[in-house]
Amino acid sequence: MFGLGFQELLVVLIIALLFFGGNKLPEVGGALGKAIREFKRATAELPAIEATPKEASDHQPPTNETKEDRAPGLHGGA
Repeated sequence: MFGLGFQELLVVLIIALLFFGGNKLPEVGGALGKAIREFKRATAELPAIEATPKEASDHQPPTNETKEDRAPGLHGGA
């Protein structure tokens, strides 16, 4: 799978046992399995990305004018 043999897996399991302890190891394994399943499910549900951009008529370019610029007589100025 990842190029790990029996000896490497045994070393990893021993380190995990020392780090987490015997009581927490099943919980950690269960949480890791649940996270992997959730990740696979989420990546399988990704929608297809469209390669073509949307039409330019749908998008209005931003302007630099403020509310005061549009209605100069309403802000109490001269």
